[in-house]
Amino acid sequence: MISGAAAAFGPPLLGGLLIGAAVAMLLLLDGRVAGISGIVGGLVRPAAGDWSWRLLFVAGLLAGGLVAQAISPNAFERWAVTSMPVLWLGGALVGIGTRLAGGCTSGHGVCGMSRVAPRSIVATLTFMGTAATVVFIVRHTS
Repeated sequence: MISGAAAAFGPPLLGGLLIGAAVAMLLLLDGRVAGISGIVGGLVRPAAGDWSWRLLFVAGLLAGGLVAQAISPNAFERWAVTSMPVLWLGGALVGIGTRLAGGCTSGHGVCGMSRVAPRSIVATLTFMGTAATVVFIVRHTS
């Protein structure tokens, strides 16, 4: 059994390393940015010959979650949403935000920040600042 700092930081560190490796491989090997909203958007409005890699990418994301659930069934327990209207509202707000920002957290926060893209830096500061503000309001004003 893992204890102490390794238990607290191990899984997030491993996840971050895997995300970084996957993003780097997609960019270096295929010249594509791993922005999830753009990848999914390309499934909705596919260009000729551009659909299969997007479908495989999204399938890999879903498979990763299923594998994590199988390995550690309680891993997502505390994150479960019990209210479908809240889930739908959150999804809609994220969708609107990604359209307004011209990309999502993975595109701007992971890929754009690693390339030191000015618009990604501004977008990341904006959504992280907004997230921190919302968490503060929800936790301290209810």
